[in-house]
Amino acid sequence: MSLHNMITKIENLLRSKTTTGYVGIWEDEHKMISAAREAKAAGCTKFDAITPFPMHEVDEAIGIKRSYIPWITFIFGTTGCIIGIWSTWWTSAVDWALIIGGKPMMSFPAFIPIVFECTILLAALSSVGALFFICGIPKVDPPVIDPDLTSHKFALFVPENDTFYDEQKLEKIFKDHGATATRKAEL
Repeated sequence: MSLHNMITKIENLLRSKTTTGYVGIWEDEHKMISAAREAKAAGCTKFDAITPFPMHEVDEAIGIKRSYIPWITFIFGTTGCIIGIWSTWWTSAVDWALIIGGKPMMSFPAFIPIVFECTILLAALSSVGALFFICGIPKVDPPVIDPDLTSHKFALFVPENDTFYDEQKLEKIFKDHGATATRKAEL
């Protein structure tokens, strides 16, 4: 297998899987949120919002449930804490037991920095790993709906496999709420 073929295979594995759907673009986030509420009330279940900054109102309007990443962080952080306690106990009291300055074999206050760092290390790495997995990162060459969505515009994207996918009804909902542009797109 040549290097070029191997690189092509890796790029194809990392390339984002696109979905065709209908998109509405706004310049006012409040109008986009009201359109999201109406689309949700009309029966949209799989649609997504694209915003240049985090907006909690969008999560509520679309009906996004809380993420399970905090649970992953908690579980791996607790695991890191247990590993830190176990490793400091094992090295100081069992495997390499040395009496230094009359301190006890398991001097817990001396090992708090190690336990803390193990906790933070596993919690942070698991959070980032879970986020990458959930978001499907890395994506090579993702489709761009509108380049201004990263600076000052907002969008709602309804995929074709949504239960309420009807382009005419979606266009009416989007236009009634002040969308500056509506069209079929890939995401």
